[in-house]
Amino acid sequence: MKIALINENSQAAKNAMIEKVLRKVVEPMGHTVFNYGMYTADDEAQLTYVQNGILAATLLNGGAADYVVTGCGTGEGAMLALNSFPGVICGHVEDPLDAYTFAQINDGNAVAIPLALKNGWGQELMLEYIFEKLFGFGSGNGYPAERVVPEQRNKRILDSVREVNFRPFTELLPDLDRELVRGAFAGEHFQEHFFANATNDVIVSLVRKVLA
Repeated sequence: MKIALINENSQAAKNAMIEKVLRKVVEPMGHTVFNYGMYTADDEAQLTYVQNGILAATLLNGGAADYVVTGCGTGEGAMLALNSFPGVICGHVEDPLDAYTFAQINDGNAVAIPLALKNGWGQELMLEYIFEKLFGFGSGNGYPAERVVPEQRNKRILDSVREVNFRPFTELLPDLDRELVRGAFAGEHFQEHFFANATNDVIVSLVRKVLA
């Protein structure tokens, strides 16, 4: 699985620590991490949590990522921004129990972590435990076990409702503010990672037009 890490500006200083912990946990599982930044608080390309949503949706819909790990100070803004787009189901994950139940019950493809609130000593340990529960046990298997059938049914219902409620991402992306989108794609390694991994030719073409 291709896992994308995205940090917005308020928590950018923690990017290296988060990447280190994420790689430690998921690379032995066979997953690959792609760090889209922000890499430091002083990066020239500054991401807001709204741009996190644009970037995450582009990566997931474009096939450049299978899963997005992101967040902000509270995690709420990033979660709302990501869930504003088709093809993205983002959970708000504060602890390992949240991570496990979101993976097993809701079977999403992104998480927004509160990276400032309640995060002092031991933050790297909490993230390690979150990533273990998020990626180490599969997803969509239900919890508790006797609830698997209705939970999987509810996930299919949610997917069908979202399909009706959202325009296709290929129609939505060109209508977003061009400079806002360009800013979301301005990270130092965006083009390197995205064009090497994206599988949706239509979205690749749209991204090239934005960057032109």
